[in-house]
Amino acid sequence: MSLIAQGNMPLYPATIPNYIDGPDASTVTNTGGIIRIANVSKPTYTFYGVQSDKPAPMVIICPGGGYRILASSHEGTDIAAKFNENGIAAMVVYYRLPDSTRQVEKQFAPLQDAQQAIRVARQHADAWKIDTNRVGIMGFSAGGHLAASAAAHFAKDYTGVNDGINLRPDFQVLIYPVITFRPFTHSGSRQSLLGSKTSEENIHLFSNEEQITAKTPKAFLVHAADDGAVPIKNALIYAENLTAARVPVDMIMYAKGGHGFGLLNKSTNDRWFDHLLTWLATNQLR
Repeated sequence: MSLIAQGNMPLYPATIPNYIDGPDASTVTNTGGIIRIANVSKPTYTFYGVQSDKPAPMVIICPGGGYRILASSHEGTDIAAKFNENGIAAMVVYYRLPDSTRQVEKQFAPLQDAQQAIRVARQHADAWKIDTNRVGIMGFSAGGHLAASAAAHFAKDYTGVNDGINLRPDFQVLIYPVITFRPFTHSGSRQSLLGSKTSEENIHLFSNEEQITAKTPKAFLVHAADDGAVPIKNALIYAENLTAARVPVDMIMYAKGGHGFGLLNKSTNDRWFDHLLTWLATNQLR
């Protein structure tokens, strides 16, 4: 089984919804091997396929970064490579970062891009040999908030394309996710997405624990109890509300690890990705 990597591609083939035209001001920095991308206004994606005799499952990956930057290596490309090693296709989405000078309604831009990524995956299913019934979404930190938002709001096409393509992910994988915009949120993510003054309607809409129904996709969560950036209560309340709606959820909770550890929680020899592979196999998603 070998890697089939595609170059960085525009997420939208033509018009970008909710878009104010302007120069591409995106910047890439590399600090200690961690690559961060800022000022993303034109969304793109990179597809990582696998050679297989049958259609493969696929995971759409949303890097974190507080809706300010994208931690594109340890929460993006490194994760895609790990999936590929295990026969699972992946797509890293470089979604738009909220910016009122580049989006008419900045709070909807990331969700539009997550929905478009799901659309692109299913549109290319034949060419990419993807199983359209095993397309999941994954996110880290604020990217976890975005992934949970896509899992919550699939019934409405926020891109406005309305072409009938199924926008519901078949599963969601959330790693130290921001879930709520209530008092125990990550204030930086809420500020970046909604601004300092926002409505109760927006807070409710983007507090994903309040958007769960029986149709919400099954979930796999990972969080550390000593996370000082995104309180573990985010994951706990999400798991509790999923369970109340009879949506299957598994959760790995570490005593230590802090925030932003990516694949490797250095406080333990346990590897959450191994548990994820078992979970995918148990749920016939691998």
